[in-house]
Amino acid sequence: MTETSRERPGEGLTVALFATCISDTMFPKTPQATVEVLERMGCRVVFPREQTCCGQIFTNTGYFDDAIPSVRTYVKAFGDYDYIVGPSGSCVGSVREQHPMLAERSKDAGLQRAATAVASRTLDVSEFIVDVLGVTDVGAYFPHRVTYHPTCHSMRVTKVGDRPYQLLKAVRGLELLELPEATQCCGFGGTFSLKNPDVSVSMAADKARNAASTGAEYLVAGDNACLMNIGGMLSRQKSAMTPIHLVEILAHTEGKRR
Repeated sequence: MTETSRERPGEGLTVALFATCISDTMFPKTPQATVEVLERMGCRVVFPREQTCCGQIFTNTGYFDDAIPSVRTYVKAFGDYDYIVGPSGSCVGSVREQHPMLAERSKDAGLQRAATAVASRTLDVSEFIVDVLGVTDVGAYFPHRVTYHPTCHSMRVTKVGDRPYQLLKAVRGLELLELPEATQCCGFGGTFSLKNPDVSVSMAADKARNAASTGAEYLVAGDNACLMNIGGMLSRQKSAMTPIHLVEILAHTEGKRR
């Protein structure tokens, strides 16, 4: 392998960015950082403008038929790409696990084939970097103490495993601190937090206290919805800890000020 191929392992690859609606509308720095990291690795990144919500909010609430048009839109937007990469274990998990089920429910054989095929090419950004590009060191520099929250869907549905940890450990200057009870849910769960507010608040309070107990400056995760939930509780607890998406750390390089 040449020096150039090691530095730019994505040279020649076209990647379609699945921005996800929550990041696109509320946390735009996350999809921007995703593009920055992938382009640094040599990838050509495109943004299919036809993309909308993956439909998870409908599916999780039981409105399966209402979610089917989201599957059709997703297939139309991303069907021509070999790699679809998103900065959300939850949304990627929805595409991979829920879209084939919804397509089968539609009784449309063509949609079933397309949804299954496109779902298999949809990856969380940590999976794409580690498994496809074959790297863990993306040239990031982040001289801060951080702790990582492995979100429920990223662990149990998308199964990103230890890939985020591999990426964080390779960041220069970063000190990774262990999060107590790391695998406990933060209490968000989409509409769960609306339907069961008292339970959700209690879970979020536990998660925030555990995060603060590490002494980390930043709480890292791969899903902005969970970061938003925990971040709100950290604020109410008067914690100085800052929530940050994994890919925003990976985009940070020496000489770049946050």
